[in-house]
Order: sequence, then C-alpha cells, then structure tokens
Amino acid sequence: MLQLILGGARSGKSRLAEKLAADTGLPVTYIATSQPLDGEMNERVAQHRARRPAQWALVEEPLALALVLRENAAADRCLLVDCLTLWLTNLLMLDNPEQLNTEREALLDCLATLPGEIIFVSNETGMGVVPLGELTRRYVDEAGWLHQALAERCQRVVLTVAGLPLTLKGTAL
Repeated sequence: MLQLILGGARSGKSRLAEKLAADTGLPVTYIATSQPLDGEMNERVAQHRARRPAQWALVEEPLALALVLRENAAADRCLLVDCLTLWLTNLLMLDNPEQLNTEREALLDCLATLPGEIIFVSNETGMGVVPLGELTRRYVDEAGWLHQALAERCQRVVLTVAGLPLTLKGTAL
C-alpha cells in the first residue's frame, strides 16, 4: 500500500507517519532525505532520531529516492520516506536542472512495482501566499505537481493539521 501524508510545518505529519509505520507490525526502514547543513536542521534531525524506535533501519539519501526505494522495498517491510519536499529542494538546488525531472519521473515510474508498505511524508506548501522569488514559486509549483501525481498513485492520502489527520483518499484512519 502506498500512502501520502501531507501537512504544514509542525502539523504532526511525521509523527502520524511514524505511528502508521509502527502499526504495520513490519520491520521499518526510515528513508531520510534531509541534508542537515546547519545547526537548526541538525536539531530537527536529532528530534526525529530521538522519536524513532532503535530497531528501525535508516537510509539517508538526498537525491536518488527511486533507486533507494527499489533497493529496499519488500513485501514484508515498511518504508517511511521523510520528506519529499526536502528531497525536492535538494534537487532544485543542483546545477543540473534536468536531474529533478529525471529523479521525479524515476520515482513516479517505480511506484506501481514496489512491494510492501510505503509511506511518504511531505509538506503542503500551496495553501499560503504566492512567494515573491522565482525559485520559491518554482518550489511551490513543483511540490504541488509532485503531490498531485503521487496522490493519483497512492491508495491513501491524509492531510494533517494541528496533529489531526483528515483522510482525503482511501480508508479513513
């Protein structure tokens, strides 16, 4: 089953995704896409690590998400990807603009063939004001298009607000 958990910053989306992963009863591999390049991001990563069960496997991959999913997905495993918008940011910041298209297509193309449970976490960024800068507008656009494409492919899509899940698609939580 493919699930997409959306929400704003500090909405409870990661906590919900971690609970859903634990509730599967399967071994969990946490796929982290962040690149903690400053003290504030290091603090966020530390908070996430402290919350996760020690027995969960960890794969850190900021760019080649489809490859990591194909290598780690199994019928008897749950993969938790946190988070797609950090992954998207990593790709947007590369000198090669085509790599974003290549990696996004690779991700979308591999989803139908992946076994097991897969939970994606992502920031919903399109509910606020339109950003002033070209890069931030592109980020919001790319995130919106990615979310739409994933939502089509996922069996469950949940929007999390103030720690409360609202099921948009699939079986309610």
